[in-house]
Amino acid sequence: MTKTIRIASLSLAFLIAGTSRAVGEDLWIKNGERDIYGIVAAPADGNSKGVAIISHGFNGTHKFAKDYIDTLNGLGYTVYSFDYPCGSIHSRSDNNTVNMSILDEKNDLKATVRHFLDRPGAYKDEIVLIGESQGGLVSALAAAELKDTVSSLVLVYPALCIPDNWNERYKTVEEIPDTTILWNVPLGKRFFMEIRDLDVYQTICGYEGPVQIIHGSKDRIVPLGYSEEAMKRYHNAHLGVIPGAGHGFNPEERAVANKFVKEFLENGALTQPSHNSVKN
Repeated sequence: MTKTIRIASLSLAFLIAGTSRAVGEDLWIKNGERDIYGIVAAPADGNSKGVAIISHGFNGTHKFAKDYIDTLNGLGYTVYSFDYPCGSIHSRSDNNTVNMSILDEKNDLKATVRHFLDRPGAYKDEIVLIGESQGGLVSALAAAELKDTVSSLVLVYPALCIPDNWNERYKTVEEIPDTTILWNVPLGKRFFMEIRDLDVYQTICGYEGPVQIIHGSKDRIVPLGYSEEAMKRYHNAHLGVIPGAGHGFNPEERAVANKFVKEFLENGALTQPSHNSVKN
C-alpha cells in the first residue's frame, strides 16, 4: 500500500522563483536521456571570458537568473540558467517532481559544465557556479566533484540543511512515505532516501577554490548558522550577511547580493576569507 503525506508548512519549504520574464536565447543540453532546457545570455559586446551557470531552488525555474544576468554580463560572463528536470512543477525540462533527486540534479549540473567545456569559445577559461537554496546545495556538491574545473562558487542562502531537516522529519526509513506533498509539489521516496547519509560539510569542502556565500540574517527556512559553518569548513570562503533579509530577497536586498557577487568576482576571489555584513 502506498502512502502519501501532505506537508503545508515545513522549515525546509523553499521559495518559488519569481514570475518575471527571463531574457536570453533558448539552449537545450543533453544529459544521457535527460533533456535540459535553459537560456543563455551573452555580454552585449559578444566577448565572454567565461560562463556563469545558475541553479534555481526547490520548485524554481531558470527565471531566478534574472536577478543576476546584468551584473554577470557586465563582468564579461555568459550566463546559462536552466530548469532542472523534475525540479519543479513549472520545469520546461520535465515537470514530474515525483522523480526529483538532488543527486540527479548534481549530475545534470555536471553535464551542463561539460557542455560548455566542449563548446567553442572562451567558456572554459572561467566557470562559475551560482546556486540558490536547494540549487546552492546542488552547486556545492557538483563543485566538490569538479574542483579542478570550477573557477569559483557563489551560494545564495544555500539549503545545506536539507538532510538534517528531512532526517528529523522522517527518523527512520520506514517512516518515509511513497509520496510527500510539499507546497503542492509531490516528491517521491527516493528524494529522501538518497540524502539520509549525506555528510554535507565533509562532502562540499572537497572544493578548495574561492566561495562567496550570501545569506539573510533572518532566514527562517535555512538558518544562517548553516552558512557560517560552511565558511569555517571551506578553504577560501567569504560570507556576506544581509541584515533583516529572509529566504528570498526583496529588490533592495537583491541589489546588495549583486554587490557581493560583483566584488567577489572582480577581486574577492583573490583575497583572504572574510565575514561581511552589509546594512540595508
